[in-house]
Amino acid sequence: MVTTQQEPDTADAMTAVETLRDALTAAKIVLPSLGMDPASPSLNLVNLGRVRVDVALRLAEVIRRGCA
Repeated sequence: MVTTQQEPDTADAMTAVETLRDALTAAKIVLPSLGMDPASPSLNLVNLGRVRVDVALRLAEVIRRGCA
């Protein structure tokens, strides 16, 4: 049996970016560089970008709260 690797759908990455941006906005977190990674379109990557230390700590706090 031969398995083929399915190429990711670009629309899925766009949806992921929009969904993540909406969730972060609800948590009052902004990742300015959030978007699709244009350097690797075939990998369908989401680029979270660089953030200030206070934003990274806020993001960690929100994730911890959500996991509790």
